Amino acid sequence: MKQWQIVHIDETDSTNRWLRNSQGENPSPCCKAVWADFQTAGRGCGTNVWESERGQNLTFSVLIHPTDIPAQRQFTISMAAALAVVDALADYADGFSIKWPNDIYWHDRKICGMLIENRLTEGMIKDSIIGIGLNVNQQRFVSDAPNPVSLRQIIGRATDRQELLEKVLNRLSLPADANRYRSLLYRREGYHPYRDAAGDFEARLEAVEDDGHLVLQDTDGHTRRYAFKEVIFKIMPEMRNSETSKYRNIELSK
Repeated sequence: MKQWQIVHIDETDSTNRWLRNSQGENPSPCCKAVWADFQTAGRGCGTNVWESERGQNLTFSVLIHPTDIPAQRQFTISMAAALAVVDALADYADGFSIKWPNDIYWHDRKICGMLIENRLTEGMIKDSIIGIGLNVNQQRFVSDAPNPVSLRQIIGRATDRQELLEKVLNRLSLPADANRYRSLLYRREGYHPYRDAAGDFEARLEAVEDDGHLVLQDTDGHTRRYAFKEVIFKIMPEMRNSETSKYRNIELSK
C-alpha cells in the first residue's frame, strides 16, 4: 500500500492546478493528494465544468510518479483511476460501470468524472495528476447536466468523504488490469445509439485498445475506431423537473 500525503483545503479554483503549483518543476517522489470542500473552477476536458455543492462531494487530485510507462501507453493511468473509483464505490452499492474512457456511471447516470494531465520526459511519463470529481452527498443538482447522481441518492444516507477518498487511494494501482477494465465497461453488451461527425448510428462495443481507442461495430457490420471526443454516447436520462423524456447527446468527458 502506498503512503499518501493527503492535504485538505477549504477552497481553490482547481485541485489539479493547486497540486501542480505546489510541486513546481521538481516534485517530491511521494504520492500526494489534495481534496477541497469547494472548487471555484472545477473542470473536465475542454470547456466542461463540474457542478459540486460546497462541502458535499469529493473534488480531489492525486499526483503519482509512474515508472516505465511510455507515452503511447499512458491510457493505463486512466484505466487504473477508473478501476480505483469503481472498486471503492462497490463497497457501498452495486451497479457501477466505466463509461469510456473514465467516467463512472451508476446505470445510466453519471456519478464521477476525471481529468488526467500527464507530463512527459524523453517519451516516458514523468508524473501524472489525476483530477476526480465524485458526487457523494449532494441531494439536488441544479445545472443543466442531464444525468447526474450522487452516492447519497443511491444508498439513501450520507457517506464520510475522507473515508471514501482513502478507499479510492488505497485501490489506485499500476499497471492497470486491462481485462477488468474492459469487463466493467458501460454498454459492454448489445447495440446502443451513438453519434459521430457523420451522424447517428447504433453499434456494439467491440474493444478498447491499449492506447485508449474505442472500437465499435455498427449494425451494418462496419468497424468504427475513435479517439477521445470523436464519438458521443446517446443516453436516455431519467426525467427530471417534469422534462419530457428523450435522448440527449452526452459528450464524453475526455
